[in-house]
Amino acid sequence: QLSLPPTLYLGGLPRKYVAAQLHLHWGQKGLPGGSEHQINSEATAAELHIVHYDSDSFGSLSEAAQKPQGLAVLGILIEMGETENPAYEHILSHLHEIRHKDQKTSVPPFRLGELLPPQLEQFFRYNGSLTTPPCYQSVLWTVFHRRAQISVEQLERLQETLFSTEEESSEPLVQNYRAPQPLNQRTVFASFTQVESLYTTGEMVGLGVGILVGCLCLLLAVYFIAQKIR
Repeated sequence: QLSLPPTLYLGGLPRKYVAAQLHLHWGQKGLPGGSEHQINSEATAAELHIVHYDSDSFGSLSEAAQKPQGLAVLGILIEMGETENPAYEHILSHLHEIRHKDQKTSVPPFRLGELLPPQLEQFFRYNGSLTTPPCYQSVLWTVFHRRAQISVEQLERLQETLFSTEEESSEPLVQNYRAPQPLNQRTVFASFTQVESLYTTGEMVGLGVGILVGCLCLLLAVYFIAQKIR
């Protein structure tokens, strides 16, 4: 995890939530999954969590973690893209310095907002839990609808560089994510209205081709009529 300065905080919430740390969850090379949240039952390769705590009510992250809505966490789903993401490289370029348990390093300052996906106004929000033991029911989750992207090489570096022990072993740290849990009557709010398409992708392609062919036939008919008139 990467510690964050308390000068960073979330706006738009009833109380002031200051930043504490960020961390990543990911899967294993060659296997699907890696994110802890799914949208429409679809997981992504990794997920970033930016953790904040209610500084108006509590003096520390550990104290707030035990209380309802003591924490506010931003969840960013991460998928593979075609190019390297320079924002995530601020973090990933230092992984080789902390390959083993209890190792530490320093990361030069960078703009945290660069890690976020586009269209921040589209998000899901619900009251949930920490995804690591003891899994306190203390988190106000905000999961963004849009995804961030990193390159295949960046993802593989994340999957292959770190080890969970003090000495290097044959097995890197992988699949450090919690499987999706039942909603248990929780309500998930969305900040936007998603209009579902009436057609599948294949139907849309077929419809587009049909319209194009129809237009060409109409143009040919007009052309031949014009030739006859002449």
